[in-house]
Amino acid sequence: MSLDPSLVEPASIRTPTPLRTWAVCGLMLLATMLNYMDRQALSQQATDVRSELKLTNEDYGNLETGFGIAFAVGGVATGFLVDQFSLRWMYPAVLLLWSAVGFATGWVTSYRELMVCRVLLGFAEAGQWPCALAASQRLLSRSNRALGNSILQSGASLGAIITPLVILGLNQPGEIGNWRLPFRVIGALGVVWVAAWLILIRPRDLELKDQDAAPTSQDDREAADVDRATRVRRFAALIVVVIAINICWQYFRAWMPMMLKKEHGYGETTIQWFSSAYYIAAGVGCLVVGFLAKFLTSRGWSVHGARMAMFVGCVALTALGCVAAYLPASPLLLILLLAVGFGSLGQFPTYYAFTQEISTRGMGKVTGAFSFVAWISVAAVQGPIGRWIDQTGSYAAVTLIAGLTPIAAALALLILWRPAKPARSTSAASAAATPDLEATPS
Repeated sequence: MSLDPSLVEPASIRTPTPLRTWAVCGLMLLATMLNYMDRQALSQQATDVRSELKLTNEDYGNLETGFGIAFAVGGVATGFLVDQFSLRWMYPAVLLLWSAVGFATGWVTSYRELMVCRVLLGFAEAGQWPCALAASQRLLSRSNRALGNSILQSGASLGAIITPLVILGLNQPGEIGNWRLPFRVIGALGVVWVAAWLILIRPRDLELKDQDAAPTSQDDREAADVDRATRVRRFAALIVVVIAINICWQYFRAWMPMMLKKEHGYGETTIQWFSSAYYIAAGVGCLVVGFLAKFLTSRGWSVHGARMAMFVGCVALTALGCVAAYLPASPLLLILLLAVGFGSLGQFPTYYAFTQEISTRGMGKVTGAFSFVAWISVAAVQGPIGRWIDQTGSYAAVTLIAGLTPIAAALALLILWRPAKPARSTSAASAAATPDLEATPS
C-alpha cells in the first residue's frame, strides 16, 4: 500500500529544532495562563471592587456582558488578522495589548472606566487562540500538534488555580483599594512574556509554509457518509451544547466567589483557597473524561457510546448545583461545588470531539461560529443574572438553573446526533479499516 502524499510532512517544515519547538509550546502555555489570570482577577476580587466603586450586581453582570460580546467579536477579527500579518509580531502585540489593559484596570476610579477596560480586555484576549493555534500548526508536525495544543491549552486551568494564590499573596485583607495591585502585577508579567517570545522565536519560524491542505481519502469518505440533513441536525445539536455548557461554566466562574461570601459568609482567604481547589477539580475532570472515554473504547464500547457516557456523567455532576443552591455553608456545599467544577469543564473535551465530525475542510469556520454563539449567549445572560440577584438578594435560583442547563445539551445530543453509517460505496478494505464513522480519532 502506497503512502498518501498528503500525510507526508516535508522535512523543510520541521522547524525549529524539536527542543526549541517544545520550549515555544511551553511559552504558549504561559500565554494562556496569563490570559486567564488577567480575566480572573476581577471575579476573584469582585466583592472589594464592587464595594469601592459602588457597583450593583447588575453592574457587575453588565461588565461580564461587555467582556463576552467583545471576546466574541475579537475572536473573529483576530482570526482574519492572523492570516494577514506576521505571526511573530501579531502574537506578542495581542498579548501586550491585553496585558496593558489588565494593568490599566488597577487604576480605574469609576464603573465607566472599568467597563471600558473589560471590553478592551475581552477584545484583546480573544486573540490568544487564533494566534496560539496558528503558531502550533506552523511549528509542529502533524504527529505532534495534538500534544502541542494540549500543552498550550492546559495553561487555562493553571491560570485559574494560580490567580487566587497571587491575590492572597498580594492583598492585605480589609485595606481599601488593595484589589488594584494584583491587576498591575499580572498585567506587568506580559512584558516579560513578550521579551521571552521575541528572543525565542526567529524571523522565519512562523512563516506560513506551502503545505498540502487537501483532505485525505478517509476525509472524503467521511464527508460522503454524512448527508446534508445529518450535518444540519448535528450543527443544531452543537449550538445547544455550546450555549448550555458555557452558561454553566461561566456562571460559576464569574459568580461563585461572591456567592460564597455574600450568601454563605465565607472569608476572603477561604474563598481564594477554595477557588484554587475548584479549578484543580475542573482540570482533573477535563483529563479524567478523556482517559475514561479511551478506556471504555478499549473495552469494546463504540466511540460514540463512550463519548455520550462521559458527557451524561458530567451533566449529572453539574446537576448537583441544584442541591448546592439551597445548602447552607458547610463542607457538603463545598464538596458539591467541586463536583460541579469537575463535571462542568469535563463536558468540553467531548464537545470538542463532536465538533471535529461536523466538517473536515471548514473546521476553523465551524469552531469560530460556535465560539461566537457561545460568548454572545453568555454575555446576554450576565446582566439579567445580576439584576435577579439584586432584586431577590439570593443566588439560589440562578445557581439551580446554571447547574441544570447542561441537561439541555445532553438531550440535544441524544435526540439530534445519530452515529453515521458507512456509505454503501465504501470498499471492503476501507470498511475494515474504519468499521464505524464514530471510530475516527478525535
